[in-house]
Amino acid sequence: MSHNIFILFIILTSLTVTTTSRLITNSSTKLVNDGVHESVPRLNHLLLSTDETELCEQTYGFMPCNTTVLGNLFLILVYGYLMFLAATYLSAGSEFMLEILGPGIVGGLFLPILGALPDAMLILVSGLSGSPETAQDQVSVGMGLLAGSTVMLLTVIWGSCIIIGKCDLQDSVAIDNQDTKGFNLLGSGVSTDIWTSYSAMIMAASVLPFIVVQLPQIFHSSSGRHLAVLIGLIVSILLLIAYCVYQIYQPNIQKRRISFAKHKHVRSGILRFLKTNAFGILLNDQGQLNQEVLHRLFNSVDVNGDERLSVMELRALVVGMQLNNINLKEDDAIDKVMKEFDTSGDEEVDFQEFVTGIANWLEEAKRTKISSNAGPDYIHEYHEETKRQHYLLGDEGVDDEESGVDNPRRTTIKAVLLLLLGTLIAAAFADPLVDAVDGFSAATSIPSFFISFIALPLATNSSEAVSAIIFASRKKQRSASLTFSELYGAATMNNILCLSVFLALVYVRGLTWDFSSEVFAIVIVCVVMGVFGSLRTTFPLWTSFIAFILYPFSLVLVYVLDYVFGWS
Repeated sequence: MSHNIFILFIILTSLTVTTTSRLITNSSTKLVNDGVHESVPRLNHLLLSTDETELCEQTYGFMPCNTTVLGNLFLILVYGYLMFLAATYLSAGSEFMLEILGPGIVGGLFLPILGALPDAMLILVSGLSGSPETAQDQVSVGMGLLAGSTVMLLTVIWGSCIIIGKCDLQDSVAIDNQDTKGFNLLGSGVSTDIWTSYSAMIMAASVLPFIVVQLPQIFHSSSGRHLAVLIGLIVSILLLIAYCVYQIYQPNIQKRRISFAKHKHVRSGILRFLKTNAFGILLNDQGQLNQEVLHRLFNSVDVNGDERLSVMELRALVVGMQLNNINLKEDDAIDKVMKEFDTSGDEEVDFQEFVTGIANWLEEAKRTKISSNAGPDYIHEYHEETKRQHYLLGDEGVDDEESGVDNPRRTTIKAVLLLLLGTLIAAAFADPLVDAVDGFSAATSIPSFFISFIALPLATNSSEAVSAIIFASRKKQRSASLTFSELYGAATMNNILCLSVFLALVYVRGLTWDFSSEVFAIVIVCVVMGVFGSLRTTFPLWTSFIAFILYPFSLVLVYVLDYVFGWS
């Protein structure tokens, strides 16, 4: 952090010197003449604007600005790096805060908002300053950032994580830390848990406000556009609230579902154990329990021969099944089995209770039977299905109890300082960055949308990109799930939080909504990747190329719709 602060100090000093030098240079618009030699131009057209008498307007009255191509490019790089620092500080501060306070409100509410803060700042300043005419011109920078950030997350970064995190695929599941097949398009890839699929579904649904605000253009109506912006703003805010609430309660929902999946796997494990160790045929031709065989099994578990199964005897049964693959907590599993079997409440299971419990489990196994040709021998299939369900939930056996931090007070202070510093940097340099992009656009005659679409996400998406790549490189299902959940979550926040800021600007300042082609590109990428991510949990290597292709496709799509078909 001290190294970054030193770099920040050097940059600010350089900008101050640049400001002074720029003012001296602009004090004279004439040619340089020393009285002896011929007058010569000071710099070529790359370093000077075409109109040498033109002066740029300084942001805040003192920040450096320029009217040349190279000058604005330099400012974009400098301000972009400062926004990169802001994103880095916000990400680091969020992680420290998460260590102290845990998931819940922090993980569900503050972290997604803080992650989207640099983008939101840039979008806000793009249409906040200047006259409505100036704001209408600069707001295309905000739309370019919004579209570029979302598209880059779901295409370039998504595809890169597939390549970096690929493992060998076996039975359509990636094997953790095993990457021996190289760049095999079908034989290598990544697997995620079911929660990642839910995140993809949510991300696809988050494009709803874009569709709402676009309805007047869809129906070729010139009236009601301002109202559509207001309705889209309300819908995006409601979706933001709903998403944050879901994020707050999702960890508890996940724990309960994992716990239930473990219990189902214990049930299927006991059924398979009883069938494998039966003293005869456990099921008759009709798939019903063989009472005589079941009684022999009961007696084999009833060690003391009192015709009742105690907690210790059930424990011996569960331990003997060796269900190590689901990180089983034996006490919890035994308690749940006892509650299901012990209908009398005496904390013991007699033979009739045992038969009733096993019969209920078999009925459940029949109802969840996958293939129609399994016949009466469906117990093994049921066991494999419960194992698969538990795997998809992504349980890695992490202890539910928080490990805590060594020095909470120091960590809290560090987190607050990082969050404050990141917020201040983002707030201070967002407006100059937008002005630099607008100046570069004017100097090169390149539409500001395409500059902001390509360049700005490199700075604002940097923290998500670095974090995603680090997690993907661990080559595990859990890390892959975290990687793609983070990407889907960041895209979702762009579609609801950043869009809310954008729509509020358009509505309050009375700007015109004429971003049909940009919205079309965002919706296509989000829906394609969202549906793709929600329908499967394993992604072979070839899927990365679909993501990569969507990035240039979206750029070409916007260009063709705007400059060939004249969409607005």
